[in-house]
Parts: sequence; C-alpha cells; structure tokens
Amino acid sequence: MKSKLNRNFSEVTEFILLGFRTPPKLQILLFLACLLVYVVTLVGNISMIVVIKMNSRLQMPMYFFLRNLSYLDLCYSTVIAPKTLANFLSNEKKISYKGCVVQFFFFALFVTTEGFLLAVMAFDRFSAICSPLLYPVQMSPKLCVQLVTGSYVCGCINAVVQTSFTFSLRFCGENRLDHFFCDVPALIKISCVDTFVNKVVLFILSALIIITTTTTILVSYAYILSTVLKMPSTHGRSRTFSTCGSHIAVVSLFYGTVFFMYAQPGAISSPEKNKVVAVLYTLIIPMLNPLIYSLRNRDVKDAVKIILHSK
Repeated sequence: MKSKLNRNFSEVTEFILLGFRTPPKLQILLFLACLLVYVVTLVGNISMIVVIKMNSRLQMPMYFFLRNLSYLDLCYSTVIAPKTLANFLSNEKKISYKGCVVQFFFFALFVTTEGFLLAVMAFDRFSAICSPLLYPVQMSPKLCVQLVTGSYVCGCINAVVQTSFTFSLRFCGENRLDHFFCDVPALIKISCVDTFVNKVVLFILSALIIITTTTTILVSYAYILSTVLKMPSTHGRSRTFSTCGSHIAVVSLFYGTVFFMYAQPGAISSPEKNKVVAVLYTLIIPMLNPLIYSLRNRDVKDAVKIILHSK
C-alpha cells in the first residue's frame, strides 16, 4: 500500500500546521495569550542575562550556567513562538519543507542542550555544597566553559541524528501536521513509509538522554541531601536548600513535560495532549525559569535592586 502511495503522490514541498482547532474568536485570544507569554519570556531572559553580566557579585559558576540557561530558553522559544504567532493570524498556516527542517533541528538542539545543562547545574551545586573548599579549584572557568560546550555538543549530536532520521522519511502528498510546529510525533504520523525504526530511535535517544541526565541530577542531590542533613545549623540547612530549590523546580517542570512528550511509546498517538504539553515546554517553561530564579534567589534579587537604584 505504501509503495503505491510512493508512486502515486509527489513529495511535499511544504507543510500545513493545523495548530489548535478552535473557533476564530478563540484564535485571537490564544494569539494574545501566546504573545504576552513570549514578550514576558524575552524580557525575563534578556534581563537575567544582562543582570548576571553586569553584576560583579554574580561572576560565579552557578550564575554562568544560569546565564546560559536563560540564553537557551530565549533561543528555543524564539524558534517556535514567532511562527506560531504568525499562524494564528494567517489562513494558510504554511511552513516550507526547508523551514520545517531548520525549525526542527534548532529546537532539538536547544532543548537537548538545556537538558544536559540542567544536569551540569546539579553537578555544580553538588560540588559547591559537598566540597566547598575545593569548589573554586574544581569548578574553574575553563571547566565551566567545557561543561557548557559539552552540553551543546550532545545537543548537536541528538539534533543531527533526529533530523536525519525524521527527514529521511517520505511524505507522499499528505502535508497537514496536527501540531503548531514541526515535531517528531506529528511528522512520523503523516509519513507514507514504515516508521517503526524512527519510533524506536526516538524512544531510545530520548530514554538515553533522560536517564543519563536525571541520574546525574538524582545522584548529585542524594549527596547534597546527605551533606545538608549533617549540618548542625538549621539556618545553614535552610539556606542551602533555598539555593537548590529553584533548580529543583526548573528540573521538575522540564523533565516532566519532556518525559511525557518523547519517552513514552504511546505518546505519539495522542496529538491533542501533545499540543498541550508542547505549549508548556516551548512557551510556558522558558517564561517561568527566569521568574523562578529571580524570585527565589536572593543574590539575583539584590543585583536587580542595585541596577534599579543606580538608575
């Protein structure tokens, strides 16, 4: 049957992003809501980058990683949000084949990199809390750059593999993606060839990335918890937990949605749920991350106050 489809239909040159199937009036409300979220994301993450860059007290490994986290949130929300906003106001809702490839690649790159960076940030907290005397030596500027670079390398490898496998599929005439951006589950669903290998590759890669990074995070926090419980001072314990609270909140949000989206074999068959979850990690989480860190971190709040008072 699929071989007949290959002969009867030409390859697609563009995709139609069906997005959210809602009445026109609700589309306008969704557009305004997404626009507000994206503007807050831009302002929040750019502000976080500028505050960390300008304040001398924040020139530490923890804030170097946080600055890179804000940069990644800014990048992968920008890969998705502008096209999504434009489609709310358009009747055609099209994206070219090459545009879809580019969007898919950079989204996979930035999201995967963020997953590894969150693991690096957990390791940083482990080093700071469990080995405070050795921390300045262990987490040298050179090592910090190497860890961030390694996160990008891992993200790039995953993006190249995922993009190569996904766009080696054939799309014979059917070009309507039941999603608001080019993502693996939606692309696999409309392919006219056997997608079993792609589903297996998606599951294995997602599982490997999640297992590797979450293991690093869980082991780091197991040692942190053990160290904190041995502290005699209640104030010391609460202060230490407060420095980790923001990271734990961000990790929970990020990995919860990514696991639901990519690491479950049955996730591909539920497009409507996938759209809702996708909104969380493409738009909501990049908006929340700088808010979580700025509201829960005393050093960041003090740095913001200094900048505001100086003006």
